[in-house]
Amino acid sequence: MTARRKPPENTESRLDNLTLARKEGWQRFVNTASRIPPESLTRTELEQLGETAFDDYNRQRREWHANLGPIKTPQLAALHEDLWDIVDSNLQDGDKAKGAVAIDAFPGLGKTTSVLDFARKFHRREMKEQGTETGAGHERWPVCRVGLTGNTGMVDFNRAMLSFYAHPGTARGNAAHFAHRALDCVLTCETKLLIVDDLHFLRWRNSVGVEISNHFKYIANEFPVTLIFVGVGLAARGLFSEGHSYEDAVIAQTGRRTTKLDMRPFAIDTDEGRREWRQLLLTLEKRIVLAEKHPGMLADHLSDYLFARSTGHIGSLMTLINRGCQRAVRTGTEVLSRELMDRVKIDEASEKARQELAMAFETRRLTTRVGKAG
Repeated sequence: MTARRKPPENTESRLDNLTLARKEGWQRFVNTASRIPPESLTRTELEQLGETAFDDYNRQRREWHANLGPIKTPQLAALHEDLWDIVDSNLQDGDKAKGAVAIDAFPGLGKTTSVLDFARKFHRREMKEQGTETGAGHERWPVCRVGLTGNTGMVDFNRAMLSFYAHPGTARGNAAHFAHRALDCVLTCETKLLIVDDLHFLRWRNSVGVEISNHFKYIANEFPVTLIFVGVGLAARGLFSEGHSYEDAVIAQTGRRTTKLDMRPFAIDTDEGRREWRQLLLTLEKRIVLAEKHPGMLADHLSDYLFARSTGHIGSLMTLINRGCQRAVRTGTEVLSRELMDRVKIDEASEKARQELAMAFETRRLTTRVGKAG
């Protein structure tokens, strides 16, 4: 028996976040079709593969397991509903400032993944309804994404916007020049959504933070876009605070126009939460392609263990499952078990919290089983 060979995928269509800072990369991200899972083979069928077919099959599985998401969790679905409400309600006339959105949550909860998934759906909707070109014959780009770094200032921010559109005027000019060129790009391409990722890298309470905050106000007033901020600890950094100084007042004005949304981790203190956790594991179980996979492999046999390892953070869970599957394929184990998963390392925050949670499960103070509260 030989595995069904698939044509090699265009590697340029599988892009990391850095390439999403360019419109060509964003277009490939939006238009790339969903991955097709490799064929499920039994242990016997796997052993009957020739060397070339075996290597090709494992390559397919490596790529598949590394890209199991996004998964439509209750958290993702709720965030998308809120975003649709806000974005669609921002269709006011041009003289009215648009409300912004801030996705403020701890790391590992899928903020960026969820926002990008929403933005892809929004892009596709706009293209379907409005076409790929504007009425004036220009390219239509419904979404622009900008990622911040620890030293991002106004010039850098505006230049990043211009770089997304491949505007030639990024080499010369000051912040004001770049801002006007960016506004021209937004208007010409009829952009409606501006995603500002990693906002927590910005140093809010210094001159750069105040300048950027003022710039966000300018964008909200002059650009016909909805701003979506994504970051960690934005409330603690003062985005939504009132304050008393001039700097506080400037930042607070941004907060007054910003709707705060969050993404919660999975919790198992109620039956509803335990059902959500079980459904997530069942969904992941269906997507895994291992020869010895069996019903209940995750949802029954590893439920408590996986919660303790991930602390209910979907980012940590997805990393653990991905790395566990890579090891199961590479070693020929072909199944996820506690013995195998114990050898897989993930983020330090989860590893530190693991021991306390594991003890709670062992003493039955915690459980992921529906109807069996601790």
